[in-house]
Formats: sequence, structure tokens, C-alpha cells
Amino acid sequence: MTTPVRIGIIGVGQIGKMHLDRYQAIPGAEIVAVCDVNDAEARRVGEAYHVPHVYDDFRKLLERDDLDAVDVCLHNNYHAPATIEALRSGKHVYCEKPIAGSYADGASMVAEAKAAGKLLHVQLGTLFRKETKAAKTLIDGGQLGRPYHARSTGFRRRNRPFVDGYGTPTFVRKNTAGGGALLDMGVYHIAQILYLLGNPEAERISGKLHQEMDMDAGRRESSGFDVEELAAGFVRLAGGVSFEIIEAWSAHAGGFEGSSILGSKGGIRLPTESGPSGGTPFSFHSTVCDIDMDSTVDLDQMDLRRHRLHPNEDAYDSSQHHWIAALQGRVELLPTADIALGTMLISEGIYLSDRLGREVSADEVRAMSASTAARL
Repeated sequence: MTTPVRIGIIGVGQIGKMHLDRYQAIPGAEIVAVCDVNDAEARRVGEAYHVPHVYDDFRKLLERDDLDAVDVCLHNNYHAPATIEALRSGKHVYCEKPIAGSYADGASMVAEAKAAGKLLHVQLGTLFRKETKAAKTLIDGGQLGRPYHARSTGFRRRNRPFVDGYGTPTFVRKNTAGGGALLDMGVYHIAQILYLLGNPEAERISGKLHQEMDMDAGRRESSGFDVEELAAGFVRLAGGVSFEIIEAWSAHAGGFEGSSILGSKGGIRLPTESGPSGGTPFSFHSTVCDIDMDSTVDLDQMDLRRHRLHPNEDAYDSSQHHWIAALQGRVELLPTADIALGTMLISEGIYLSDRLGREVSADEVRAMSASTAARL
């Protein structure tokens, strides 16, 4: 028998609908209520997904005593206020990425979850990909030796929200999104690397932001586009590990190499997500009998075998599968909130470094971080 988990969803825009779709495939996930400030859209979505209770004020939703958890699907600067109120109401919280619009807000969310004794899970979908599982297995098995350098990459040729034809202006304004490509895409790739490395602390951060490419003049003006389309960074992590970052919503290039980790005994390259050839596969690089080996992995067979042999392997099929399984008590929740907070520290460090024109310390980022939480 699968223990039912009763959930309320706050925000039924593009992301909220994606979450609703994914819950449909998870046994035990029961959507009890949805909420959105757009009352008409909330009611339309409630009817389409057969959700019995609909609200236009999330505080009214939080008054329900039959909810186990809420799923926060709002824009970045609204994550902290909604999450903190939900935790204080006695609910576990699943929050969209990034954890918040600033490190200060993310730290408040993590502290509130600990104080309330509730689970806080952040949507970091890359942690549940097959290639991440293969990489983690190789690293934990000692096949890389001592990891000493990593690189995270994210590439789109010309695919900026709104100005390139999809999404809304709220994705490209600091007052709602907090940042651009780095917080939209980079969070996935930085978090993936931090997870594989064991979530080491960042010590020093240097970065540069760019918004250089042409865009439709009318959409530029109406969108208020004031965030980066490309971010580059260099991070010194604890333990002497170096970490390069490049993330682009838009770049005149045929693609970037996939993220990678180099170790004293071996290295891994994660798949590319786009490019003219449709991407390159996961690969493992090592030396065997003094022969340099470049190996590919049958990820589908690996995944099939894991599901055949490992109890609760379905709990790692996606971020939402993991969330429901953790609430059911079948598995321990991965420390996604801590990883997301470490990711935000690095991201905000890149923003701060760009603003100051120099390398910054992690302590400076923490000290100078300010809340960007918007009123709800």
C-alpha cells in the first residue's frame, strides 16, 4: 500500500502546471488544493486537474489542516515569504529552484525549516538524472581518486525568456527573478556539481556578467530586461578544488562541452544538452594498464538494473518522486535545500564580484546579502 500524501500547490502558472502534470504519474500524490492570485486561472486549472479546492490567497490554503505539504511554484523573489509562512503553518515545503532570489532569503528558509522541524526540498532536477547517478557511483567508488577541478556549463543559442518568444517578462526582471541565466539555468548545473563533490563550501568567488546580444527593441523595452544573458565564474572550493562556471541563455556558439569533473585517477564528462549534433553522451576517462581509456556507459541498462535490484529505486526517478517518497518515509530526503543554498552563495558571489570588479570571499557574500523577498 502507498501512503497518500496530500498536497497544496501555490502558483499555477507555467511551472505550477508542470508540477501538476508530474504528480499525475506518482502513486500516493494527492493534490487537494491549488492557489493563484489569478483567480480565474486558478479555477480553470482546478477544474482541468480535478482539484477539489481552489484559492486566490495562499494564506487561506495554509489554514487547511488536512495538507501534509505545499509546493511553491512562484517566481524567485516570492519563494521565501510563501515558504516561511507555509513552514510556520506546520507544512512541509517543496520549492521551485532557485531556493530564493538571494542568499539571505535562502538562509532564512533553511533556518525556518530546521526550527519548525519540517522538510524543505528544492527542485534540483539534475540530481535525479541517470548520468548524475552514474557519476556519483563512480566518484563514491573511488574511480576518480581525488576530485580537484570541475566545470559546469549551460548553453542556449538564442533562447532568452520573453524577448526570444516564450515565457513572460517576470523571468527577465531583477525585481521578480533576482537574476537571469545564472539563476534560471545555472542553478541546475552548479547544484549538480556541488552534489557530486559532496557539497563543499565555497571560499572565494570571481565572476563577470554579460548582456551583449541583439534583441527585439520592442520586447526589450516592454520586458524591462535587466538581468544577465551570460554569466562566467571561477570558484575556489574547500579542499583545494577549483570550479569554473559558464551559463548562457544566448551565445553565438555551436554549443558548449558538457559539465565535467577531473580527479587524480579519472574524470567524467556529463552529457551536453544542446548543440548542432544533438549533444554528446556521458563519458568516463581513466588510465588502465598504462593505457588511456575513454569509456561510455549504457545509462539505460544501469537504470534498469537498479530498478530491478534496489528497493525504492523509484524514489530517485525525479525530484517529485523523491519528495513524495521522503514524505512517505520510504527514503531519507537528499540535502537539496543545503545544496541549493550553496548554489545561491556561489551565484550571488558572481553577481557581487561583477558589481565590485574583484574576487570576493564567501564571508563577504554572506555579510552583504540582502533580502529580495517581494510582498505577497
